Amino acid sequence: MTSAELSKTTKGGPTGEPYRLAEGELRSKLSGSTILILIGVAVILRLGQEIFVPLALSLLLAFTLAPIVSFLRKRSVPKIAAVLLAVVSAFCAIALFSIVVATQVTNLAENIPIYQRNLVDKVHSLAQAGAGDGVLDHLSKAVERVGAEIQTRAVESQSPAAQTPTIREPMPVEIVTRSDPIQTLGNLLLPLISPFATAGLVVVLVIFMLLEREDLRDRFIRLVGLGDLHRTTAALQDAGKRVGRYLLMQLVVNTLYAVPISVGLWALGIPNAILWGLLTLVLRFVPYIGAIIGMILPLFLALAIAPGWSLVVWVGALYLTTELISNNVLEPWLYGANTGLSPLAIIISAIFWSWLWGPLGLMLSTPLTVCLVVLGRHVPQFGVLDVLLGNEPVLEPHEKLYQRLLAGDPNEASDNAEEFLQEEYLVDYYDNVGLPALLLGETDRQRGVLSENQIILVASSSLSLVENLSDIAEEEENEDETASDAGLETGSELELPDGQGRSLLCIGGRGGLDDAAAAMLSQVLEVQGATSTTSSYSDHAARGSLAFPIDGVDTAIVIYLNGNSKSRARQIVRRLKRLKPDLRVGLLMPTANGLDYPPIDPSEIDADFIETSIAQAARSGLVMSTPVSLKTVVRKIARRGLPSGRPSAASN
Repeated sequence: MTSAELSKTTKGGPTGEPYRLAEGELRSKLSGSTILILIGVAVILRLGQEIFVPLALSLLLAFTLAPIVSFLRKRSVPKIAAVLLAVVSAFCAIALFSIVVATQVTNLAENIPIYQRNLVDKVHSLAQAGAGDGVLDHLSKAVERVGAEIQTRAVESQSPAAQTPTIREPMPVEIVTRSDPIQTLGNLLLPLISPFATAGLVVVLVIFMLLEREDLRDRFIRLVGLGDLHRTTAALQDAGKRVGRYLLMQLVVNTLYAVPISVGLWALGIPNAILWGLLTLVLRFVPYIGAIIGMILPLFLALAIAPGWSLVVWVGALYLTTELISNNVLEPWLYGANTGLSPLAIIISAIFWSWLWGPLGLMLSTPLTVCLVVLGRHVPQFGVLDVLLGNEPVLEPHEKLYQRLLAGDPNEASDNAEEFLQEEYLVDYYDNVGLPALLLGETDRQRGVLSENQIILVASSSLSLVENLSDIAEEEENEDETASDAGLETGSELELPDGQGRSLLCIGGRGGLDDAAAAMLSQVLEVQGATSTTSSYSDHAARGSLAFPIDGVDTAIVIYLNGNSKSRARQIVRRLKRLKPDLRVGLLMPTANGLDYPPIDPSEIDADFIETSIAQAARSGLVMSTPVSLKTVVRKIARRGLPSGRPSAASN
């Protein structure tokens, strides 16, 4: 739903006059209804677990195998053959994986008694090492005291009962019914058949989803997105690309992780190294905790099979090294942040899906949440999902800056500015972030939602931000001087002239927010080598023309964030030009751009120039040109006692 639709005029109120529903109020209603829908969907998924788990698993497998089918189709393989080849290959790999794991588990079970004896011997050695005044000795004595106390209490509680005469209790009678052999066989076979039936259902679903992929896509578009084919197509492509690429790349990363783990464990002499490698491959699909669980079991085994501690240390070092290489090299190289999820969202989704569907839900948590984020990114009604779970910034840089200024936190604002300035120039930051943030404050001031204290807080925080960026301004000034000596071009997209020998005055037009913008412009002028001073609105409002330090100044620039300031601008331009006729006077009015407010012709107010950005104002202020002369206003004053148009005696 667009902003125009959200602010669409609704039916009139009791007075019969139409009213407009606030956009924020309507969006809050939409968000509330969205949350209720999500709660209802969660309840349905919980109750219909037996139906939706195979369906979700089939859908994700279809997403994973779809690129393989497309690859085979591009090689002129028939559609049915491509689908069957991809599905059969995938499930044969899964079956082979299961057989290897089962064989390794059987081998491990046969050797458990040996490992158990080694582990008990090691615990005894630890107890002997800590005998006397050790921690284990104290713990064992405490346990003995607790056991003795419990035994004493039990004897005391039983002694009165022994003195009482025994009462013969009636013999319980149990009715035994003959069981039906067919029912007994069914109770025995159903738990065994159920997993195979689910696996067979998943295979069939994946085959038909891949065969009918185009038809299912068209039906989905007809069902939910016929009114906006572009958005629906983008959503489907985004979902398929993100989920399929994530699953495929995660499989590649896990395989590259499991191979060195298996080889390393085999080299260290850990039994069943293939089993631990395969378990690690699967468990790493579980976010964060999967790798830890996969490491704990081999560590316990290393503790059980070796007399010392060196093997445990080597196994831990193997897992730690492989994990660091995987996290810092393989994952950023192969898929990076293609999931579009924030780290906190991954953890929360793992908790939610594991509560919903158990261990299988835990493994499927990330790809399922990716689908939800894609839904929220392309469907406005579910935009709350993208905001809560996505990793994209939810605030624009200027909105984030304005929020920090409202909170009175120029330090975090300075940190964000320094990140921006790593690749951009100071004038670009002020034009793209700083000035738009102040314009948000000016808009709120005009709406009456900012108190005087808040205006002062935003203005003072902005001045502190400018002061915090003074070091970066000095670095840019020195960089420009060095590049100028070397004959190189520097500056932003709009090349600024050299300001050596120029002196300018930046004046806040009608408030503290204008003063903050004047400080930003003044700093940009100083970066260009000019001498720049500022004059606040409170000074010249209280002291009049005496507050303007125009001695030695060749150009004055007045800043108005409010585009409806034409009359005020005319008065201050004329006042400055009367004080110093050869002074160039310009205006910086970002909203006088023909969109927010009508543009103003400089000749209407005797100004030398009117610009809408800091870069343009700095360029116009640094350019040498002849100042515009103040126009003489000719007024016709009729003498008292004479009718209008009648000549006086002096004229005769």
